[in-house]
Amino acid sequence: MDHTAHEPEKQPHGTASWGTAVKATLHCLTGCALGEILGMVIGTALGWDNVPTMVLAIGLAFLFGYSFTLFAVLRAGLGLRAAIRVALAADTVSIAVMELVDNAIIALTPGAMDAHLSDGLFWSALLGGFAVAFLITAPVNKWMIGRGLGHAVVHAHH
Repeated sequence: MDHTAHEPEKQPHGTASWGTAVKATLHCLTGCALGEILGMVIGTALGWDNVPTMVLAIGLAFLFGYSFTLFAVLRAGLGLRAAIRVALAADTVSIAVMELVDNAIIALTPGAMDAHLSDGLFWSALLGGFAVAFLITAPVNKWMIGRGLGHAVVHAHH
């Protein structure tokens, strides 16, 4: 079995490739998007006000984002306590930046917070927010990985 496919790219200290940053950001975006969409759908379907819907969506985005990393490092053999520490170290800044940007775009898009699930405005604001959040979070992840932070801590356990 070839184990080199799972090894991180070898980079001099202080640098990280854009490919590595994009992969880390896509990993984060996937968890955030699943959690946030689920939270927005639940809150909107239940007729909740904007604030509780956003709180639920952000909470689920963090939960899903952390869980993707948590399950990966648990599969790699880490104990639960160590896996939780790795997930928190790997994902907290990335998820926080992504959620801040995405939710700011949704909140600042006129009518988006009051749009229903069947409205194109709801989905365009949500997906547009994810796209902008990705573009802002990828350089943050590149900077962090280049310093051995963020998703760099996960690579030691793959």
